[in-house]
Amino acid sequence: MKGEMKREISPLEVAIQQLDIAAEMLNLEPGICMVLKKPKRSLIVSVPIKRDNGEIEVYTGFRVQHNDARGPYKGGIRYHPDITLEEVTALAMWMTWKCAVVEIPYGGAKGGVKCNPKELSMNELERLTRRYTTMILNIIGPYQDVPAPDVYTDAQTMAWIMDTYSQIKGYMVPEVVTGKPLYLEGSEGREAATARGLVYCVNEAAKYLGMRLKGATVAVQGFGKVGWNAARFLYNQGLKIIGVSDSKGGVYNPDGINPYKLRKHKLETGSVIDFEGCKNITNKELLELECDILIPAAIENQITERNADNINAKMVAEGANGPTTPEASRILTERGIFVIPDILANAGGVTVSYFEWVQNLHREHWSEEEVNRKLKAKMVKGFRDVYNMARKHETDMRTSALMLAVDRVAKALISLGLWP
Repeated sequence: MKGEMKREISPLEVAIQQLDIAAEMLNLEPGICMVLKKPKRSLIVSVPIKRDNGEIEVYTGFRVQHNDARGPYKGGIRYHPDITLEEVTALAMWMTWKCAVVEIPYGGAKGGVKCNPKELSMNELERLTRRYTTMILNIIGPYQDVPAPDVYTDAQTMAWIMDTYSQIKGYMVPEVVTGKPLYLEGSEGREAATARGLVYCVNEAAKYLGMRLKGATVAVQGFGKVGWNAARFLYNQGLKIIGVSDSKGGVYNPDGINPYKLRKHKLETGSVIDFEGCKNITNKELLELECDILIPAAIENQITERNADNINAKMVAEGANGPTTPEASRILTERGIFVIPDILANAGGVTVSYFEWVQNLHREHWSEEEVNRKLKAKMVKGFRDVYNMARKHETDMRTSALMLAVDRVAKALISLGLWP
């Protein structure tokens, strides 16, 4: 109908469309493609807790395990009021590809609880986390499924999961989760790993594109862990941060923004908006700023066919999972905008999670220098593998990354066979 709004594509539809594109390019056997489209296991659990006022409230929890052909399942747990099984399934699939792109021996999983963590006290969050952990306990474990933090979960959440699991097992099992506090066998460098990995990719891309980074302009959507750390790392390298946004809005200053002062302002006021010397802008305006590098580091489906023609960046480095829809990705490619796709750009977090797991299994503790050196090696190799595949097949970086990942997982599946 004329004037009818087009339905927004779901993250799972995006993930399946991406798989179809890669499968077609690889001439993948249809049966294997069908296996990869479906998660191996999807668990929905009821999570009742007693609120601080004595009332009982029941939340819904999820854990989706997509594929374990290359190793134990790996993926974060998020607490969010809008979380759905479909979204968690898409995120689990992307985790499978992400682990395969940077060649770490994991498969993909994702989990979450449908709740508003901002409305829960610390005691309520602890009860929720421990109850959720007991509900998924039989399908997680160091060699089975290793959770990590995600949206609105953190090192404290992981400590509660680790303790709950360990108390039930009867001995300490730090390797059951990653992203733990340092004093509970967490890894050096984990907090900023996703952003650091993204910056390594940006540096590599600049070499191939002949882009001079010193003085280059950057816009960052999302000022959480990934956005804030990416902004400060690039600022420290001499790049100019001209725009930053969070869920409440954004700020713009063509002369540059000091991310350290902006973070202080956000911690004091609850948002980046109204920062001194800046013009307030919307998230839509932030994405369309004229800049050298755009970093969408918020949530899914931010760059769509509705705004892809208005993106004014030379390079897009995806800090978030699934920020660009397939149609928007095609438009960006046609316009000559170089995109570092999410399954490569933000793989630094799961890479250092893997390092943490290895340290825990061996009861070792590596220095931050060693962690960052190993992370750089993984990210640089991952970028070069994807870039070389893109040149070989004359395709874009996203399609190339998906082809590389799907091919590695498919080969593992075919070699293992179907049993029983």
